[in-house]
Amino acid sequence: MSENKPVRFGILGCANIARKVSRAIRLSPNATLQAIGSRSIDKASKFASENGFPDSANIYGSYEAVLDDPEVDAVYVPLPTSLHLKWAVLAAEKKKHLLLEKPVALNVSELDKILEACESTGVQYMDATMWMHHPRTAKMKEFLADPERFGKLKSVHSIFSYDAGPDFLKNDIRVKPDLDALGTLGDTGWYCTRAILWAADYELPKTVTALREPEFNEAGVIMSCGASLSWGDGKIATFSCSFLTNLTMDITCGGTKEIHEFTTLSHCFKRMLGNFMQLPSPNSQNLHWGVNQYQASTLS
Repeated sequence: MSENKPVRFGILGCANIARKVSRAIRLSPNATLQAIGSRSIDKASKFASENGFPDSANIYGSYEAVLDDPEVDAVYVPLPTSLHLKWAVLAAEKKKHLLLEKPVALNVSELDKILEACESTGVQYMDATMWMHHPRTAKMKEFLADPERFGKLKSVHSIFSYDAGPDFLKNDIRVKPDLDALGTLGDTGWYCTRAILWAADYELPKTVTALREPEFNEAGVIMSCGASLSWGDGKIATFSCSFLTNLTMDITCGGTKEIHEFTTLSHCFKRMLGNFMQLPSPNSQNLHWGVNQYQASTLS
């Protein structure tokens, strides 16, 4: 694939999140929407029409047809997590680069198989945790990486929750054990754990302890839970995630010199703005609470 040509994306399925990602692909200067596949060709055609696919895009009534399309360089897979292993491995075997929606797999064993398939066929793998690829995130990391300003990381506390409502809690795939069995842990908890590892430079903790009394639905899917993490060097973290609590998506990072609280972690509601609060050390000459805003473009 020439570096001068845009990456031609095919999309497997018509999930709601695919609307945001297809828009991002369409607006990107180095990517284009080449194909969409669904189990229903009518559904695929409607999705393409509603989401600005070019007239040249190929519309298919199956996922296999997208993988067999020689004009597709990479595929975005926003299918239920229970289907990721099958279709991600098939995509790799068809030599399609892979953009895989989170949570990427139901367990580590499944992810290992996906990564092995990508490595053996020489295709690139990327997960679709949008905020990780956001320029705002790179800016946030600058503050944590400054030893003179932030100091040494000592604690991370992350929370992502929203009150999903009765229809979601009854019908959404994220509450179905045969579709997305990880529930809120795989949805909002994915952001929490990813944010903690991001802040800790991806150093894995020595211990992870689940908090008592998680909440489950009648099918046994997690609706609310939390955990504590320890690295054995004085650094600790906690997270809480829920489908049952009012909207919150924050991460607070405590350093030896400053505290940084990053709000609206995964989504910038004001598309060009992101906020953080900082509390300098008591030894600072200018002890204050401050709110800083900086510009950053967004994928959504």
